[in-house]
Amino acid sequence: MFGLDTSLTILLLVCLLAAAAFEFINGFHDTANAVATVIYTNSLKPWAAVIWSGIWNAIGVFAGGIAVAMGITNLLPTELLLDTDIYHNIALILSLLITAIAWNLGTWYLGIPCSSSHTLIGSIIGVGLGFAFIAPENGFSFVNWSKAGDIGLSLVLSPLLGFSLAILLMYILRQVVKSKQIFREPATNAPPPFWIRLILLLTCTGVSFSHGSNDGQKGVGLVMLILIAIVPGYFTINLDKNTSDVKEQVTEVRNIVSKIDPKELNLDEKLNFEKANSYLTHFDSILKVDATLATLPNQQKASMRKDMVLMSKEVKKLLASKNLSLSTANKQKLKKSVDDLKSITEYAPIWVVLMISLSLGLGTMVGWKRIVTTIGEKIGKQHLTYAQGASAELVAASTIGFSTWLGLPVSTTHVLSSGIAGSMVASKGIKNLQAKTIKSIAIAWLLTLPVSIVLSGGLFILFRWLF
Repeated sequence: MFGLDTSLTILLLVCLLAAAAFEFINGFHDTANAVATVIYTNSLKPWAAVIWSGIWNAIGVFAGGIAVAMGITNLLPTELLLDTDIYHNIALILSLLITAIAWNLGTWYLGIPCSSSHTLIGSIIGVGLGFAFIAPENGFSFVNWSKAGDIGLSLVLSPLLGFSLAILLMYILRQVVKSKQIFREPATNAPPPFWIRLILLLTCTGVSFSHGSNDGQKGVGLVMLILIAIVPGYFTINLDKNTSDVKEQVTEVRNIVSKIDPKELNLDEKLNFEKANSYLTHFDSILKVDATLATLPNQQKASMRKDMVLMSKEVKKLLASKNLSLSTANKQKLKKSVDDLKSITEYAPIWVVLMISLSLGLGTMVGWKRIVTTIGEKIGKQHLTYAQGASAELVAASTIGFSTWLGLPVSTTHVLSSGIAGSMVASKGIKNLQAKTIKSIAIAWLLTLPVSIVLSGGLFILFRWLF
């Protein structure tokens, strides 16, 4: 398989199965975020709710693109991801997989809603920091802190946004909806009126789809990390790209960049301009070799990936500058040209997307009851009403969908849990929350990143020593 010997092939398969297991666990860990409201309002039977949610989670993986997935892969620098010793790369992958799976299973067993996003991202950062302890000083950062900062901000702000918007939406509903039925607790075992049931089914579908499009991408990103680390010759760049098409895209970027007048830039921006030109020139020099992408040496494929990632980063900084001497049309053209060129590194084979889609969808259909009980019964002191369920899910679906559009991973768990909490506060104030549950969720939220960072970093150092 991919030219590997038997032992490495087995290790690759183990890592891929572990990634599928992580996404499977993610499915049943996060199922409650979509199905709790329809189950606790008797809108759907539990078996129907989880199957419906599983299907839309799977569809969401296919429809969500790969922006979030690439955000995951770009957390680690190319130099670390493409270590020449393949067993070092396996140590990296096993460390973050074991950490992510262990923490997710532990919190699920305790019935605590916990973020798979926090866990995975913490594991990746932990590996980078672990490498910093054992690597010789060679002038590069072991974590893409700029990308980590963007992701960290989205993970912090999204639950706050979910809490606030749920309160606002509940207020609007009370002002607009005359029928008080949606604000009452559901009758025992009796389904709600058709129009309420339809709304709750739509919001459940929206959360399931948006969860798949965001969390599913994290699984895709994880698999791409595995493939790039263990079989870089096949997955460092998209070998299906036509070399002549890539050359044309480079020419388009060069033509627009050549219109920039560096004299109008400040010192930092001039440095960004020079770096962007340098990376683009080196990228282009590799393409001028009379060879297809597939026949390039692995080192040149790695260099192309590094050049592409760093060049796009410098161009992004230039486009944000007020001193940039480009028309609005040329700025938009430059952004599009760079985005088109990035497709050589920002991609995922269809079989990877299918594997994650099936893993997430199947995982959604099992193991859901522990978290559903917490979401539906233990966040607030009252039974979940129709209005509360719909408000929390509508806020969650829109917040997650917007974050996916921005290419940022967010925690479905925390967005929906905070939305439920906000809807409870909107009904009877802060006293309507169960302090014990909120405390448990908050502790898990605070501990997930540091625990996963320390555990992943420690395992990486251990495995590097063993390997």
